[in-house]
Amino acid sequence: MNAAVTQRHAQAFLPDITTNSNKQRNSTQHSRVQQERDSLSQKSAQIPSKAEISLFKNSPKQNICVELLQQGYHRTFSELFSLLRSDQDRRAAAEPGSDLELQTPLEDQRDKLETMRLHLSQAEQAENTRSWTVVCEQRLFLGRYFSAPEDLWLSLHFYHSCTDLERGGHSRPATEAQACMAELYLQLDELEQAKQQAELCMQQADGAGWLDSAGLPLRLRARKILWRIYSRLADAQLEAADHREALRLLHKGYSMAKESDDKQIEGEASYRLGLTYQSAGDHTTAKQFFNTCMQICGTLQDADGLGKAYKAMAKSIQSEGNIHDTLQCLEKFADISRSEGLQHNLVNAYLCLGNIYCTMRQYERAREYFLQGYDVACNLGDVALLQKAQVLVGSARARCLIGKYSADVQSTSTDALQRLLAWKELGDSVLLQPGVNAS
Repeated sequence: MNAAVTQRHAQAFLPDITTNSNKQRNSTQHSRVQQERDSLSQKSAQIPSKAEISLFKNSPKQNICVELLQQGYHRTFSELFSLLRSDQDRRAAAEPGSDLELQTPLEDQRDKLETMRLHLSQAEQAENTRSWTVVCEQRLFLGRYFSAPEDLWLSLHFYHSCTDLERGGHSRPATEAQACMAELYLQLDELEQAKQQAELCMQQADGAGWLDSAGLPLRLRARKILWRIYSRLADAQLEAADHREALRLLHKGYSMAKESDDKQIEGEASYRLGLTYQSAGDHTTAKQFFNTCMQICGTLQDADGLGKAYKAMAKSIQSEGNIHDTLQCLEKFADISRSEGLQHNLVNAYLCLGNIYCTMRQYERAREYFLQGYDVACNLGDVALLQKAQVLVGSARARCLIGKYSADVQSTSTDALQRLLAWKELGDSVLLQPGVNAS
């Protein structure tokens, strides 16, 4: 009986061992097969696709142009291709060794090409749905993106393409593009082009309440640009000594400055008008504008502008023969410069005061002011200003000595005679030194 029981237990136990062994064997085989599949999958993943190979094989220009055509952006492809051709033509026409020739070709600058591809394709997509403001926004972005000096031609292209659109050309981004173009043309010294764009911007922005990308009102931005343009146009007339035309332009600029809500610019505009009237000989009108400048600079606590206005006012007052008020203005100029730590202005104030005292033949007082200016100039490291102060100090000292010598020559006192003899002995000792030509 025990043997039978044992046999039954053995029969029941042995099949279980066989079953577990088969399961383990099957699991091991399955794991091995899975590893082989994973290995094959990894090897397959490591093999680059045809598109990936082209990214390394082809140039950035080829890859981007092919992508644009594949995605159906034909207008973007045409514009990008045209810009690349323009870059090639510009480089071909450049002089050997010029900065343009040494620059990296546009077709090799992947970041710029990718930026143009992205925003031009978005603009084309918006154009297809007649979303004209979005079109202008994308082109305005590109105009602002190409801000480096070597990319100004691209910036102008995108600004123009933004404002020249038949539809959307009067939108907010297109109006901002006009302001940006005006600033670019001003930078390039193309003043008439700048004036035209700034005036268009002002006309479109007035009454619209638009803000530019920095959050500033476009109507005010246009007026600030116009003030700078009129000021530069006036400079050209002043060089030609045409004060009448220069004043006409500066008055137009002054009107723009007053309407810009920027007191700093208004103060500068009044100062420019004052200087121009001063150079034209109309000191009465000049003083009126200098007074306006002083009031504005005083309100803004602009010490540098206030000091310049006092210096200019002193010149007009001096031309009228009022020396007392001239000295007061220059003393005020010196006080402001000293209290605000404007060392260059302080040197100028001292030298101006010295010159006034020279005209009054008070050479000792003039020498004192020149010497103060020299001491301040020594700490500035401005060689030109220091040399100017040195010459004025030496000139004032010489005039002081000449004055004393002349007085002694006219005098009959014993002290005067002794000083003249001392002068003679000093002169003889100098002439007897080696290397000095007595003739």
